Amino acid sequence: MHLDVHDLREFYYRSALGRAAQKAIRDRLTTLWPEAKGQTVVGFGFAVPLLRPYLGAARRVTALMPGPQGVMAWPAGMPNVSVLCEETRWPVETGRVDKLVVMHGLETSEEPAALLSEIHRVLGPGGRALFIVPNRAGLWSSRDETPFGFGRPYSLGQLETQLRDHAFITESAGAALYQPPSSRRFWRRTAPMWERFGRNLPAMLAGGVLLVEVSKQAQAGVMRPRQPSRSRNILEGLTAPEAHPVAGREESPLAARGGLAARGHS
Repeated sequence: MHLDVHDLREFYYRSALGRAAQKAIRDRLTTLWPEAKGQTVVGFGFAVPLLRPYLGAARRVTALMPGPQGVMAWPAGMPNVSVLCEETRWPVETGRVDKLVVMHGLETSEEPAALLSEIHRVLGPGGRALFIVPNRAGLWSSRDETPFGFGRPYSLGQLETQLRDHAFITESAGAALYQPPSSRRFWRRTAPMWERFGRNLPAMLAGGVLLVEVSKQAQAGVMRPRQPSRSRNILEGLTAPEAHPVAGREESPLAARGGLAARGHS
């Protein structure tokens, strides 16, 4: 079950806790991938809080947002690069992507096997994908006031097994969000300290999210048969959102539980 794009936007851009989570995860990402000069970078799910560092030097940056979630224009004040797409049929050419970030995509998918097959298809030779998922052993997955409290949390072994079964090879694994999932001022002031301190702890026990970087095997092991795609390629440039959330969308789980602020406007 995908979360609603409005609630995700409210959390990451309009709450202190969401901004702290965004910074902690993005810092780990940019340590792992410090640059993407001349490369094609794609985010799936709600990965836009992490993609801004690559806008300047990358050949192309594209944010794919699944239909059940909805789409928002991004980045603010710049030409739009976000696209509404089918969850398991992306408007991306085979083998085109150099770097792929998946956040709030895998754990909320109703078709994870088909999604992983699509990710395998678009990832190019030598390309890397980074999966960011809630840590089953972490505090964040037990709190439904944040987006990490929804969907299927993973242990590292579960995630690596699922990825291996779909012909991915783990290149590195780590964690982030060692800070408590609290909006109290003390925890927000000390968040950077907790992130630094957490890197010296057993990552898979303490971190709120797991980060697993993978490459793909030359030949897929367990892959579902592909059907001819009806989606057009969008990597040659975008100027406006491809679609907008459908009016009358039902209230999302986060809003219903009162975990996030009421919907606003960008």
